Amino acid sequence: MASWIIQMTVVVLSVFVNSSQGKKDKTLYCSACRAIVDELNYSISQVDPKKTINIGSFRLNPDGTMKDKKIPFARSETHLSELLDGVCGSMSDYALYVDPTSQQKQYRRFAPRSEGAPGDFPDFKNFQFDGPEASNALKFACETIVEELEDDIISLFSQNTEHMVEELCNTVSDYCEGADLLKEEL
Repeated sequence: MASWIIQMTVVVLSVFVNSSQGKKDKTLYCSACRAIVDELNYSISQVDPKKTINIGSFRLNPDGTMKDKKIPFARSETHLSELLDGVCGSMSDYALYVDPTSQQKQYRRFAPRSEGAPGDFPDFKNFQFDGPEASNALKFACETIVEELEDDIISLFSQNTEHMVEELCNTVSDYCEGADLLKEEL
């Protein structure tokens, strides 16, 4: 038990030291950014598109009317904020994947979603399961990104921006800048 705590401390400290020095692991942070987009898109797709929420002022105008607007609940700031609070918890469903052809490394989702068909399981031979240290590092990277970019993430998702991975992970941030990881959609 004590050795596990020491290993976890070393992993967390190494991630912290790397991030505090400005040298973020490109593979880790680009993958975390892409995973955030994937997880949020999936969660948004699970909400009934007919469900709406009123936004705007709830004060009465001089003529007795209220100025408010209905928007889809799935892309409301309220819903997106709630999703962001829990998005990093799903990082344990990701593991390091090594492309057999190019040897390019990135974290990918290995766990099928609950409604996935039985044939949706990935080929596990190209995944590297390095224990809780790897998923904790990915979770830490995810939490860092959410903390740094929360307003940008909410803005992009509320606008239903096209090419979300490229926009968030390359244009808004530079987590995937110059990386081949961006060429391949999740």
